[in-house]
Amino acid sequence: MKYLSTRGGMAPQPFCDILLEGLAPDGGLTLPETLPKLDAATLESWRGLDYADLAARVLGLFIDDIAPGDLSRMTHAAYAPDVFPRIAPVKPLRPGLSLLGLSEGPTLAFKDMAMQFLGQVFEYVLARRGQTLNILGATSGDTGSAAEYALRGKRGVAVFMLSPHGRMSAFQRAQMYSLQDANIHNIAVRGVFDECQDIVKALAGDLDFKSAHRLGAVNSINWARIAAQVVYYVWGWLRATQGPGEPVSFAVPSGNFGNILAGHIAREMGVPIRRLVLATNENNVLEEFFRTGVYRPRAASQTHATSSPSMDISRASNFERFVFDLVGRDPARVQALMEELRTTGQFDLSGLRPAFTERYGFVAGASTHADRLRTIRDIRRETGVLIDPHTADGVKVALEHLEDGVPMLVLETALPAKFAETIVEATGESPEVPAALRDLDRLPQRVEVMDCDARLVADYVHRHAL
Repeated sequence: MKYLSTRGGMAPQPFCDILLEGLAPDGGLTLPETLPKLDAATLESWRGLDYADLAARVLGLFIDDIAPGDLSRMTHAAYAPDVFPRIAPVKPLRPGLSLLGLSEGPTLAFKDMAMQFLGQVFEYVLARRGQTLNILGATSGDTGSAAEYALRGKRGVAVFMLSPHGRMSAFQRAQMYSLQDANIHNIAVRGVFDECQDIVKALAGDLDFKSAHRLGAVNSINWARIAAQVVYYVWGWLRATQGPGEPVSFAVPSGNFGNILAGHIAREMGVPIRRLVLATNENNVLEEFFRTGVYRPRAASQTHATSSPSMDISRASNFERFVFDLVGRDPARVQALMEELRTTGQFDLSGLRPAFTERYGFVAGASTHADRLRTIRDIRRETGVLIDPHTADGVKVALEHLEDGVPMLVLETALPAKFAETIVEATGESPEVPAALRDLDRLPQRVEVMDCDARLVADYVHRHAL
């Protein structure tokens, strides 16, 4: 299998090459030339597999330059019981509505599901090639800790993670900044997440700098992240159904569009997904697009700081991959749209609005602070289950799109312990913190705070890169 760029300027490359590159050389995002297809017989044959074996089967469809035995060893290491004591359990909430528990890993967030595999495959490919890699990423809260916990101490890899100074929860900051591993570098940027992401894209787009410093990516601009997330859509469908062809809908809290993009890929491959329900917070750029057809990202000054902070994003870096499919996989059209976005601040695909739902299954909704407090409180009272603010956004919007006979799985994004302040406001009780993480806030923290300037970040990377 070979991979191309959404903007058409990259010769087809195998998986291991795009794994190490992240952003395509032309500034686009990588995608398979053609998506593998899953028929009903194949899906049914997977019903008895454990998660690690299922991951090896699904990822093997995207990766043909790693031997199947080696790939299986990596998935069994990534999804071992000591990493995930429970893995992706289905947790019923109401008739027809359940959570898919993706937050049972080491950092209590769904990002662990893909990142633990990335930690394994990065180390494997780098060792095989005798190379080093400097990961440059941006996080609004959960990607950073998941990447750092997956890559800490790994041979041949250093991590430089940008985060918006003062805009994550105290728990999220402590998870990242308390790591003392020599290959982990935290940079708190005085700005919002979108500005952190812009710096990452600027440096990754400087091909001389990227080459000289062996830059790679763990944000969901890296296709391996998306491929690993496709696995849990297949897993969730298998657990919510009894037989072939039965439809399932998924509700997905979304900021950077990577999580729900994996659902789009699974649906395109043939998993019987009825609806992909996109949930946003007050930063509802994506909800506005699916409602109007106009994509209009907001300036940093207009990006709200909310109580579901991991979704405080106005420019979704994965959205380009969906746009590529939406315009018939035409790279010239994508290039023109991205140029229009750069020069005018928006683009208009309202003429394609019927396809959003009819062809691709997308519906969308938004949630507010009051909504998420009420949802957390109601779900706690009705079921005894405590959910985090982002998952609450997903539940709130999911309830607006329930259909008789179609199970709805809400993708759990994090455990409530990561957002104690909001949980206390909603319920009056403090969420339980796993024993291994209870003293995080007492540990010394190591972080570099700097102004929002790509040159400052470049200089720091230059001084500390492998």
